[in-house]
Amino acid sequence: MFEDIIVYFSQNSSQYWTAVWEHLSISLLALLIALLIGLPLGYLSWQLPLIRRISQGSIQALRVIPSLGILFILIPIIGVGRGPALIALVILGLPAILLNTVVGFQEVSPVLVETGIGLGMTQWQLLFRVQLPLALPHILNGIKLALVEVIASATLATYIGAGGLGEIIFTGLGLYRLDLLVIGGGSVAVLSFLTMIIFDFTIKGVTSHEI
Repeated sequence: MFEDIIVYFSQNSSQYWTAVWEHLSISLLALLIALLIGLPLGYLSWQLPLIRRISQGSIQALRVIPSLGILFILIPIIGVGRGPALIALVILGLPAILLNTVVGFQEVSPVLVETGIGLGMTQWQLLFRVQLPLALPHILNGIKLALVEVIASATLATYIGAGGLGEIIFTGLGLYRLDLLVIGGGSVAVLSFLTMIIFDFTIKGVTSHEI
C-alpha cells in the first residue's frame, strides 16, 4: 500500500493539491458566511429572549439532521454544485458558532458590566472592551467546532459536485483502492487535527492574556 501511495503522489501531485485547495476554500468560505450570520445572531439571541428561543430551537432542529441528509434535502431545491454544497456547509457550521456565542456572552460577569457602566462606558465600549473580549474564548471554541464539522462534511459534499478530497475518497471506494482511501481520509483527518491544534493554542493564549 505504501508503494501505491508513493506512486499516486508521483503521478497525481497536482490533482491532489487541487483537491486540497478545493476542500479548504469551500470550508473556509462556509465558515466565513456562518460567522457573518452566527456572531450577530448569537449576540441578538443573548440580548433578546424571543430571538434566542427561535434561533436556538431552529438550530437544535438542524443539528438533528445528519450532514448527508442536509445535502440531499437541498438537491431538489437548489440543484447540485458548489453553491448548494456551500449552503449546506454553512447550515452545518452555524449551530456551534451561534450557541457558543450565546454561552460566551452569558458567562460575562454582570459585576464587570456594572463596573464598566460606572466608569461611563457606552454600550459599544462595553461590547468591544468588556463583553466581547471575555466571551472570546467561548466564541473561538465554537468557531473551532464549526470548522472541524465543515471540513469533515465537505467530504460528503462531493456527492453533489463540490469537489475536494471527497473525490479521492469516493474514487477509492469505487475502485476498492485502499491507498486512495488512506490519502483522502488521512488528509481530511490532518486538516481537522491542525484546525483543533491552532484554535486550542489561540484559545489558550486568549485565556492566559485575560488572566
